[in-house]
Amino acid sequence: MSETGASDEAPVRQTDWRMVLLGVLALVGTGVLVVLLNLQATTDRERDAALDRQARTYEVIIRAGQLSSAMADAEASLGRYVVSGDAAVGRQFADKWAQANEHLNRLTIQIGGDPAQQIRMAKLRAAFATRGKELGTTSGYTVHKRNRDALGSYYQNSATLARAETELVLREIVDNERARLLERKGDTAKLVASSHLATNVLGLFGLLVVGGSILLGWMTVQASAGRAEADADADAERVRAAELQQAVDAATGQLREEMREREQAEAQLRQVQKMEAVGQLTGGIAHDFNNMLAVTLGGLELAKRHLTTGGPDAQKHIENAMEGANRAAALTRRLLVFSREEALLPSAIEAGPVIQGMSDLFDRTLGGAIEVETKDSGLGWTVFADKHQLENALLNLAVNARDAMNGRGTLSFATGGRTLKRKEVGEAAAGEYVTIAVSDTGSGMTPEVLERVFEPFFTTKPVGKGTGLGLSQIFGFVRQSGGEIGIDTVLGEGTTVTLYLPRHQGEADAPVASEAALDPDAPTQALDILVVEDDPRVLSATMSALTELGHRPLACDDPMHAETCLDRMDSVDLILTDVLMPGRTGPEMIAALGERIAGIPVLYVTGYAGEADASAFGGHMVLRKPFTMSALAKAVEGSTRG
Repeated sequence: MSETGASDEAPVRQTDWRMVLLGVLALVGTGVLVVLLNLQATTDRERDAALDRQARTYEVIIRAGQLSSAMADAEASLGRYVVSGDAAVGRQFADKWAQANEHLNRLTIQIGGDPAQQIRMAKLRAAFATRGKELGTTSGYTVHKRNRDALGSYYQNSATLARAETELVLREIVDNERARLLERKGDTAKLVASSHLATNVLGLFGLLVVGGSILLGWMTVQASAGRAEADADADAERVRAAELQQAVDAATGQLREEMREREQAEAQLRQVQKMEAVGQLTGGIAHDFNNMLAVTLGGLELAKRHLTTGGPDAQKHIENAMEGANRAAALTRRLLVFSREEALLPSAIEAGPVIQGMSDLFDRTLGGAIEVETKDSGLGWTVFADKHQLENALLNLAVNARDAMNGRGTLSFATGGRTLKRKEVGEAAAGEYVTIAVSDTGSGMTPEVLERVFEPFFTTKPVGKGTGLGLSQIFGFVRQSGGEIGIDTVLGEGTTVTLYLPRHQGEADAPVASEAALDPDAPTQALDILVVEDDPRVLSATMSALTELGHRPLACDDPMHAETCLDRMDSVDLILTDVLMPGRTGPEMIAALGERIAGIPVLYVTGYAGEADASAFGGHMVLRKPFTMSALAKAVEGSTRG
C-alpha cells in the first residue's frame, strides 16, 4: 500500500517540475518577445523620426532655393518696370516680392527651433526687409514718374550690402542643412546597426529558450519573421531616401544653373541699358551745345563781316554771340547741378517777356522756313520757377515742333491764365495756373506714341536724330515746379503742348544787370597778384584780363612752384588759384604755404558748380568758370576789400 503511493507521487513531482520548467521557459520567452517588440517599436519610431528630420532638411534646402529665385524674379520685374514705366509690370514686381515674402515666412516655420538657424533667419529677415525698402524706393520713383531717379536708384541698388547679405545668409542656411543632413544620415545608420546588434543577441537568447519549448520556439520564429519584415521595410526606406536625395540634388543643381544664367542675363541687360543711356544722354547734351554754339559762331561770323564791311550791327552780333556763350555756360552749370541732384533756382518771372527774349534764339535755331508767332494775354501773372530751365524747356519744345513739321510750318507760343479744378489736368491741384501753349502745324501723334511720349529714351526719330530725353526732361522740370503738362494732338494736323505752372502771387523779380553791362574799365587800385593755373590757355587769358584791368599779375603754371614764385615777388596783394590741378589742388597748395602767406587774400577759380561754396574753401571767395572781365574785376575787388 505504501509502495504504491510512493510510486504515484514521483510522476506527479516530475510532472510538476517539468511544468515549472515549462512555465519558467514560457516566462523567459515571453520576456524576450516583449523586449524584441519594444526594441522594434523604438527602432521604428527613431527611424521614422530620423527620416522625418531628413525630409525637413530637404524641404528647407528647396524652400531656400525658391526664396532666392523669387527675389531674383522680383528684381528682374522691377528692372522692366523702371525701363517701361508700365503699371502692369509694377504689379508683377509687387506680386513677385510678395511671393518671396511668403517663402521667407514658410522657411522660418520649417527652420524650427534650431538656435543657430534662428540667428541666421533673424539676419535674413533684416537683410530682406532692407532689400525690400531699397527696391521699394526705386519702385516709388517710377510710380511718381521720377524716371531718371528710378533708373539711377535701380543701378545703385543692383549690388548693395543687403542683397549680398541675403545671398550669403541663404548659402549659410543651405550649407548648414546639408551638414546636418550628413550627420543625420550617420546617426540613422548607427541606429540601424545598433538595433540589428541588439536584435541578434536577443534572438540567439530566444533560440536557446525555444530549444526547451515548442511554444516559445514558435513565438521566436514569429518574432524573427517580423524582424525580417522590419529589415525589408528599413531597406525600402533607405532606397526611397536615396532616391529623394538624388532628386533634391538634381533640382538644386538645376536651380543653381538657372540662377547663374539669370544673373548673367541680367548683368548683360544692365550693361546694355547703361551704355545705351550714356550714349543717348551724350547725344542730348551735344544737341543742346550745338544749339548754343550755333548762336555763338553765327554771331561772331556776322560781327566779323560787319567789322570788315563797316556795317553798323557788329556790336549787336557780338552781344548775341556772348549770349549764346553764356547760355552754354549756364547749361554746363545746370548739368553739374543735376549730377549732384541739387535743387532748382526759382525766381518770380513772367512767361511773356521770357518768350520775347528768346526770339533771336528761336530764329537762329529753327531756320527761316518756320514762322514763329507769339501771343501774350497781358494778364501779368507770374510763376515761381527756374528761368534757365523754363527757357530750356521752351527751346526743346520748339526743336521738337520743328522736327514734327520737317523744318517748314508755323510755330505759335501763347501765354495765358486758367483756374483748374483738382486733377482737371493730370495730377494738378486746384488753383490758378499760368499757361504756356506751344502749337505746331506738324504731323501730330498717334495714340500709341502719345501714351509713351514722356518715357525716357523713347523717340520716334531715326537713330542718331533724337535721344528721347527732351519731353521727359520738360516733364521733370514742370513737376518739380508744381505744375502739369497737357497735350492735344490731331494726326496730320499738329500738336499743342501746354505747360501749366502754378501762379505766383507777386510781381516779377527785377532783371539782374548782366555782367556785360558792368564797366570793366572803371579805375581800380593796381594789385600784385600771383596767378596759379595749370592750363596754359586759361593762364594766358587770365593774365591778359588782369593786366587789362590795371593789375600786375605773375604767372605760375605749377602749384608745386608757388613758393618759388612768391619769393620773386616784392609784395603780394592777392593769390588767384585754380582748384583742380595735377600734383596738388588749390586748397592743398594754400594749406602747404601756411604762415608764408598769412594775411594774404585768396581767390579760388573753379569750373565745378558743386564747388561754388565759400565755406568749403576756408571762407575764401570762389569765382566760377567761365567768367567775364567784369566778373573777374568784381571777384578781385571783393576778395581784397577789408
